Amino acid sequence: MLPRLVALLFVCCCAGQADAGAWLRDKGASFNSTSFTSTHSLDTTSQTYLEYGLTSKTTIIADIGFLRPRYGPHGGYATLSIRRALGPTDRKSKWTYDVGIGANWAGDVVLPHIRTGLSWGRGIEITEKTGWIAVDAAVVWDLTYALHLGKIDTTVGINFTETTAGMVQLYSGYLNGDTFGTFAPSLVLSPKFTKFRIQIGTESEIGNLRNSAVKIGLWRDF
Repeated sequence: MLPRLVALLFVCCCAGQADAGAWLRDKGASFNSTSFTSTHSLDTTSQTYLEYGLTSKTTIIADIGFLRPRYGPHGGYATLSIRRALGPTDRKSKWTYDVGIGANWAGDVVLPHIRTGLSWGRGIEITEKTGWIAVDAAVVWDLTYALHLGKIDTTVGINFTETTAGMVQLYSGYLNGDTFGTFAPSLVLSPKFTKFRIQIGTESEIGNLRNSAVKIGLWRDF
């Protein structure tokens, strides 16, 4: 039971971040996203992701998620990280690294962890439409059982209009000899009547489409 529970806790950490990448927040600026997913069998997850620009080259990140399976213990994770620029911030290709601490939990089991990450991103242009591409690589180090989760999240986004953008994300992970991945296309709407952006999409586990989920999220810059 315990190995399966540990794996469950670590898979929680594979949740993709809404607006992650190598872009830093301006000093005093912040970003918040809240998302919710649900499968047809009512396995649900929720995630809150926060960024705050401490300086022009340092961004503080809080990432909190909850997993509520229909059967089995409920769990979650929380990680507090610092992201720093690697090299000049005015070049087209952006590089950053991040280091964080946190914990995963399910029932009465709590596993502290350390997170290390490296991110790359740049703006792109396709048929006169602007967009972006980002790759986020990270390792989550368990401090209790000496396990580690390796993950790579890849995002490609295109701005179709001033109020509509499309985004395709691929989350991949490696844990204890097993690899797994999730394909997540979504549409991001920026209605003029609100300061929030609305994300509507799906998440499908590669090799197990029956475990697909609907995703709804709200983004806001401050």
